[in-house]
Amino acid sequence: MKWLDQKQREVTLVPASGKNHLFRDLTNQNVSAGMISSTLVMTGPAAIILEAASNGGFTASQTINWMFAVYFFGGLFGIIMPLLYKIPITGGHSITGVAFLATVTHQFSYSQLIGGYVMSGLIIYLVGVSGFFTKIIKWVPKEVIASMLAGLVTGYVVRLIPAVEEMPLVGGVALIAFFIFTKYGRRFPPVMAAVLAAFLVLLWTHELNGISEPIPFAFPSLQMPEFTWIGFFTLAVPLALLILSNDAAPGIGALESAHFDPPIRKIISISGIFSSFAALFGGQSANIAGMMTAICADSESGSKSKRYLASVVSGIIIMLFGIFAWKIAPFIQSLPTAFVSLLAGLALIGALQSSLQAAFSGNQYRLSALAAFVIALSNVSVFHISGPVWALVCGAAIAWAIEKQR
Repeated sequence: MKWLDQKQREVTLVPASGKNHLFRDLTNQNVSAGMISSTLVMTGPAAIILEAASNGGFTASQTINWMFAVYFFGGLFGIIMPLLYKIPITGGHSITGVAFLATVTHQFSYSQLIGGYVMSGLIIYLVGVSGFFTKIIKWVPKEVIASMLAGLVTGYVVRLIPAVEEMPLVGGVALIAFFIFTKYGRRFPPVMAAVLAAFLVLLWTHELNGISEPIPFAFPSLQMPEFTWIGFFTLAVPLALLILSNDAAPGIGALESAHFDPPIRKIISISGIFSSFAALFGGQSANIAGMMTAICADSESGSKSKRYLASVVSGIIIMLFGIFAWKIAPFIQSLPTAFVSLLAGLALIGALQSSLQAAFSGNQYRLSALAAFVIALSNVSVFHISGPVWALVCGAAIAWAIEKQR
């Protein structure tokens, strides 16, 4: 009986402990990591979304729907997953996916784009539940995927130069901050420092116009998809590959490097489910975010058992960003074009650097990687099939037909 009484006392203590453990686990370190993580996805990537929407001729409501979808559902993913598994699985959306869409939105109707997003989410879900994630990545050599990504983002990074020429003070201070924090900043990401420095100098030296024209509030609404074979092959497949290879793979790798045991199948499949929901509201994805997960999983985010709250903090912030996108988007649209190019270029420097290194550091697939890079950079469209898709097809064909034998 004494043993039973003791067990009952233990059981009654568990719920009381569970109510407060979230607040006990909050620390300056994981809150700071969550804030830095969320800010990275709310600056340059938001500017790229607005550029892609402009290229596609989106209406104001369609643009707001896009921003709401990726940030709300990405934030929700980043709240639910770390709370479920108590590891820093950080949610967001695919930045490289937005960079890809900026080159193809003008080739499709809005409903066809929505259909492509939905199919991309379903592909990711099927890859997750089937366990074929690693097999799909191996079918196209990682060097070819990396070089295709490098070709996509090179144009954005190159725009840094004319942007700095047009806004020398803002761009110069941003680059100086980037280099200083690259060399000396151990805790604060260089891109984040550069973006903050650029914003401070811009607000000090320029008068922003157009903020007085707010977008009327409208509840996010479901969008009707149109499914086509062209959309499947030129939108869904490359978008899914980009998310799996440049978001899921680095994010899972960051968790494993930090000695966590991530549930890989569930992370991929749930990313697919959330991406499909985001697609129905106009967004391209809502998934595990590679760079953001790396920040929240790092040892600088605090003790290992409490790092999951960094992802929760990040998720809450970007979810609020999505809810208030109708207020925030006009401010971003009021920024000078050169400044938007500066933000986009800064946000993608890391993606370009890592992609080029992954594409050309080896010896086996140099020719196929070079072909994929050049084709993606040229952004050609043949038979309504976009350049990035041709880059993957041609690169993989050269890799398997010529370089694999060598």
